[in-house]
Amino acid sequence: MNRRAFLRQTALASTALASGRLRAAVPGLKLGLDHFALRATGWKAAQYIDYAASQKLDTCFISEMHIFESFEDAYLQGLKDQADRAGLRLYVGTGSVCPTSNTWKDTYGTPEEHLALTLRVAKKLGSPVARCYLGNSKDRATDGGIQRHIEQTVKVIRASRALSETEEVKVAIENHSGDMQSHELKALIEAAGKEYVGANLDPGNAVWALEEPLAHLEVLGALTVCTSARDSMVWENEDGAVVQWTAVGEGLVDFKAYAKRLSELAPGVPLQIETISGFARPFAWKKDEFWAPYPNHKDSAAFAAWVGMSKKGREIPSFKAPDGPGKKDAEIAYQKSEFERSIAWLNSNCRS
Repeated sequence: MNRRAFLRQTALASTALASGRLRAAVPGLKLGLDHFALRATGWKAAQYIDYAASQKLDTCFISEMHIFESFEDAYLQGLKDQADRAGLRLYVGTGSVCPTSNTWKDTYGTPEEHLALTLRVAKKLGSPVARCYLGNSKDRATDGGIQRHIEQTVKVIRASRALSETEEVKVAIENHSGDMQSHELKALIEAAGKEYVGANLDPGNAVWALEEPLAHLEVLGALTVCTSARDSMVWENEDGAVVQWTAVGEGLVDFKAYAKRLSELAPGVPLQIETISGFARPFAWKKDEFWAPYPNHKDSAAFAAWVGMSKKGREIPSFKAPDGPGKKDAEIAYQKSEFERSIAWLNSNCRS
């Protein structure tokens, strides 16, 4: 090999090595599907497991109980066997367990019975967590504010402590649909018992709670046991700002930094993608009446960081499937595209 060829090969090797180091920013990063990303499909658990396997993912998060066709042991064991063959770890979740929330439903009995069922299903499927949540942002505007609902949720979780510890499954509380800010969820977890309770971290819902996702991660990262993630675009308007969730890599969140910091604060916790895109939500924070549900937040550094996001953003169009016989197929295609672009971006930018 002559000198010129040698130098060229050396330069190429150095470039490849540097590129590899950049891509391997998060060694061992695990990626997964939160089934709600593909909610339009109407699939049941086995179909979501098959899809996650086809995408070569590490986990599959069945985050609602109605996705299971049965709670019988034989059925659940069949799902676990299916996932094991595909090399997938299953995660299990449900909805609200707060009896005072506007989102509470008694489909599975009392809140305590509901959480107990979720813990049992999680154990059968080998899930390290049983995800649940308090409610949504509407709960902040009720009598007693969000604190009243936090106290009720803590009571329900404490009643399940013995079962959680017996089954060796942690209760994972999500910051859901703008219900709690990071300091509130942290206080809930600590009051219930962080030995058996952790956070299901959702950076998209953090934005709906007027928090910048990386700052939100710093508060809850060490308590995190599960995730449901998406990106967000925020832009200013005359009344305040507008938020639209996006595929990962297409919003304002620095997911290279996010994935790296998550791996440092919560080693081994997978980044499970729950894209919920295509619609915009306004936040009229310049109006005085907006602030009643958010006492002491308007002048906080956390809100200032959120406003900073909005100054960097740009308006993006929403998605609406065309009416007619092809509407459902269009919704499914859109949801698959959002999810698969997210996984492709994370594979290219955060994994080796």
